[in-house]
Amino acid sequence: MKAWRSWVALLDRREPADALALMRILTGLGAVHAIASVIVYDAVELLYFDAREGGYLALGPGSWLVRLLGGPTPSIVWLFVLLSLAGAVAVTIGFGGRIAPLITAQAMLALKSINGLQGSYGAITANALWLLVLARSTETLSVDCRLRSGRWTSEEPVPAWPEVVAVVQLAVIYFCNGLYKISAHWTPGGDMSAIYYILQQPTWQRSSMLWVAWIYPLTQAATAITWLFELSWPVVLLSLYYRRTASRGGRLRTLMNKIDLRKVYLAIALALHGLITVALDVGPFMVATLAFYPCLFSPDELRACLARVRRARWEPTQ
Repeated sequence: MKAWRSWVALLDRREPADALALMRILTGLGAVHAIASVIVYDAVELLYFDAREGGYLALGPGSWLVRLLGGPTPSIVWLFVLLSLAGAVAVTIGFGGRIAPLITAQAMLALKSINGLQGSYGAITANALWLLVLARSTETLSVDCRLRSGRWTSEEPVPAWPEVVAVVQLAVIYFCNGLYKISAHWTPGGDMSAIYYILQQPTWQRSSMLWVAWIYPLTQAATAITWLFELSWPVVLLSLYYRRTASRGGRLRTLMNKIDLRKVYLAIALALHGLITVALDVGPFMVATLAFYPCLFSPDELRACLARVRRARWEPTQ
């Protein structure tokens, strides 16, 4: 019963929706990028039309929703493309409450069912959109908030359990990626050559990366850091738990609370994802992943960070 009460207390926690709003905005921006880039590069016909209609391969019937509407015809494909884009914009600006992420997720999943060729950011974005369906993410920093109260922000507390699920989801993503990478090319026991060879993949390169051979040992270090970073993410969950229960004491809890692992892992994530985005064309992978990170922090911490940024921006230099 004690464990059950603790579990209920964790999921029944309420707080202002700042973290969920930031997650919503970043997820929406990632979805806008994913859909808009396909339109801008004139790739809709190539990717989602059947070979008989000008596409590059013979397509299947699609998901139940695609089949319900008559199959992956050009008009149906464009319907889902435009619904995805409109929904992603609505998610970003916070218009339409839970309906906007629901429509966006279903439209994007329908496109994926037509052609399964999609970056990993698609699955990450779909998970985030579903959490936004379950969360009150437009309570603040949204058009909905403006229409409802005449203000862009709100202090109204909302259920915070979707933040808990988002953090667990992030840990699962990283940890599973770390498990998948257990091989001679990733682990310190091997040659740690994975990142070097990834940078040489022409399908992802933004430009020639032959010069990386001159700094091969640095790519080995980056490989080891990436693998250890991903595999150790369950430690972040433990750290968060200890921060929430700091009053219980204990040597391990006291020791771990002296170092804010959230900030350490956020800094590493910004560096890793930032370098990947600069070097390789991996779509909105960085934004899709970082969308979960605001849920690591409380509203007060997020606001304090914003206040520091504002002071640093406007205070005159000496």
